[in-house]
Amino acid sequence: MDNANNSKINKELEKTNRILQKKLERCETERRQLETDIAGKEFLLKQVISELESSREALEQRSQELEITLQNLQTMQVQMIQSEKMSALGQMVAGVAHEINNPVNFIHGNLSHLAQYNQDIWHLIRLYHQHFPNPPLEIKTLQDAIDIEFLQEDLSKILYSMNVGTQRIQEIVLSLRNFSRLDEAEFKPVNIHEGIDSTLLILQYRLQTTLVQPEILVVREYGALPNVECFAGQLNQVFMNLLVNAIDALEDSVVNSKMTNNPQITICTSVVEHLVEIAIADNGVGIPEHIQQQIFNPFFTTKPIGKGTGMGLSISYQIICEKHGGSLNCFSTVGQGTKFVIQIPIQHK
Repeated sequence: MDNANNSKINKELEKTNRILQKKLERCETERRQLETDIAGKEFLLKQVISELESSREALEQRSQELEITLQNLQTMQVQMIQSEKMSALGQMVAGVAHEINNPVNFIHGNLSHLAQYNQDIWHLIRLYHQHFPNPPLEIKTLQDAIDIEFLQEDLSKILYSMNVGTQRIQEIVLSLRNFSRLDEAEFKPVNIHEGIDSTLLILQYRLQTTLVQPEILVVREYGALPNVECFAGQLNQVFMNLLVNAIDALEDSVVNSKMTNNPQITICTSVVEHLVEIAIADNGVGIPEHIQQQIFNPFFTTKPIGKGTGMGLSISYQIICEKHGGSLNCFSTVGQGTKFVIQIPIQHK
């Protein structure tokens, strides 16, 4: 009886064991399948992550390229505007100088002949007085009426004034030509001081005393500079932009009653190692620090509409830094004034 029960139990155990074995095999199969699925999904996930990472890097690179392209476009835009302005300004200045120069040379050239004729006429009149000391009453009356002695003295003064005036105009014409320098569109050794002086002469009308402001004093502290290889016309444009900004700042300071000292612009030049340094400073109200960080950005300006486009300092920065391989920096303290410092190589390789 016991053997029969044991046999029955053994059979049930074997049956249960077979069932469990099959379940175990199925579980093992499912486990292997699950591992395969997980490995496949993990591979796909890594692939997706890799593709996303590549896409992100590509987008970043593309974004950088677009940013560089935008900067290049802005730079080209500024350069085109600057080139157009310089071309138009140079042609206008050269044209005005040429048109003024011809009649002034004609007048100035004839003044010497006029002075000689004047001497000859007065010499003839003196001879008449010597040989005819008692002229008719009609001539005597006219002689007293026109005060011939005063005419002789004043006519000499007029001729002298006209000569000085024509010489002054010739100096202005020469300054206009030096400023435009249309015939010097390439790197050439030039005298920096001549460019600064020519620019100041053109701006002389804005430095003089007016009804609303006193005279702006210009102090020149020139060092011994060698001739500097540069684009002379473009460098003169930089001087013009910086000096105009200084004059505008001083005018605003005077109008707004923020100045306690007389308005003054100081120009210093010196040699620093292989560089020439030009510093242009004013004693205006200065530039706030948060604005100093943006002054060289294209189209940024604090001036009212119609008085500024925000291109002057940006163009100046490109001319100095990109065209001449130099530097242009601004140093300003509110209430004490502003100084722009230019440094450019004396020679270019």
